[in-house]
Amino acid sequence: MYNYPMAEILITHSYFLRFDPKQWKAQNPYPPLATLYAAAVLKQKSFDVSFHDVMFDRSTNEITDSLKKNKPKLFVICDDGFNYLTKMCLTNMREAAFEMIKIAKKFGCTVIVSSSDSTDHSEEYFNTGADFIIVGEAEQTLLELTNHLLKNEKNLAEIDGLKYSENKNQISTKHRENIKDLDLLPFPAWDLADINEYKKRWIKSSGYFSLNMTTTRGCPYKCNWCAKPIYGNRYNSRSPENVIEEIKFLKEKYHFDHIWFCDDIFGLKPGWINKFSELVSENNLQMNFKIQCRADLLLEEENIKALARSGCDEVWIGAESGSQKILDAMEKGITTEQIHEATNLLKKNNINPCFFLQFGYKDETGSDIDATMKMLFELMPHNIGISVSYPLPGTKFYETVKAGMNGKTNWKDSDELAMMFHSSYPKGFYKKLQRHIHKKFRRKQIEEVFKLLLNGQSFKPEYVKKLIRYPFYFLTSMPSAE
Repeated sequence: MYNYPMAEILITHSYFLRFDPKQWKAQNPYPPLATLYAAAVLKQKSFDVSFHDVMFDRSTNEITDSLKKNKPKLFVICDDGFNYLTKMCLTNMREAAFEMIKIAKKFGCTVIVSSSDSTDHSEEYFNTGADFIIVGEAEQTLLELTNHLLKNEKNLAEIDGLKYSENKNQISTKHRENIKDLDLLPFPAWDLADINEYKKRWIKSSGYFSLNMTTTRGCPYKCNWCAKPIYGNRYNSRSPENVIEEIKFLKEKYHFDHIWFCDDIFGLKPGWINKFSELVSENNLQMNFKIQCRADLLLEEENIKALARSGCDEVWIGAESGSQKILDAMEKGITTEQIHEATNLLKKNNINPCFFLQFGYKDETGSDIDATMKMLFELMPHNIGISVSYPLPGTKFYETVKAGMNGKTNWKDSDELAMMFHSSYPKGFYKKLQRHIHKKFRRKQIEEVFKLLLNGQSFKPEYVKKLIRYPFYFLTSMPSAE
């Protein structure tokens, strides 16, 4: 499958789509963006870089062929910190990383790892054979470390954002400051990825092709369950002009139909969304895209109207709960009223609102769950994602519940939905709740479509999009003939 030239550096990531059954079934894969950024920075400095994409590999053994062909000096596992699936630190992917480290060490490689999981579990990675772990943003630390290892240009202790083992002691260097001017970064090394393979799978599964981009790094908000080991609690943004240039490049090169802007928060910087909308119009860019954003931010500066003008057709809101008590406990900084107002305004502007919902937060009661369900079925967003509270190291929530944790610290895949701490309801309750809500939600969606048909009304654009994008849900949610 791979035909790479010899390289000093072989870079990969540890997200195997096959090892995450729910995502493998969906077949909506995105290239590992952070990995391609790191590769681009190395290429910009004239290092020989090869990329092995494990996204569609059947097993970790497939990395062996790339190691044989390239004979690299450095083997880099750089996970995609922009992808929420990677941020969950799934144990299937951790085990895959461990296996690839062992294989690379057999080829005599120096192994470098950059990921949320290696930051949280560095001891395990060192015990497996990793030589270096990058803490925080990967690009500059990886570049300096590469210079040190291949050109001996800098002492290890002078490289910020690094962990390594010395005389069986773990050494941590000074924290590295985040890159503030993101426009200085090259575009991701898209040419290293097999974009046609991604496109083929999107077209087959969904009928259109979506690519991922990022316009920002980090998040300044204080949600106490949200871990930020890579980009931290700061927020840095690319300029709208820089983003538009990449869109134009991707449109011409790969002919995408749709973009997922995978920022934690899209357009937080004042005036950014309006300027972006102006540039989309000026450059006559015809596209649709989806974003993640906060309910309160959407209500500022006529952001929703600007999003609609620029082609946004889907906004994912971290609604989390319909209980203000739970939102306050999470330190979300939003109100249920803002969720209602933003949802209705998105619909008014023909943008599909979607909700992330979270159950099982500490001290959540049946009344809190009822409030979330009431909000959901009153507002009826376009789509939902349901999870349970997930304690990750480094968060205030983790410290709050760790005494009641059952020894399990990560899910094996993204659909496990296991509670990892003592909660209000018994084991298995939340997975049943998730399945129940999804089934009821999809049934109500299809009932809305049938009502339109029975009343002789034509379909609204949002219903057409639902039928095109989510046919599986409609087929499985249809009322029975009984």
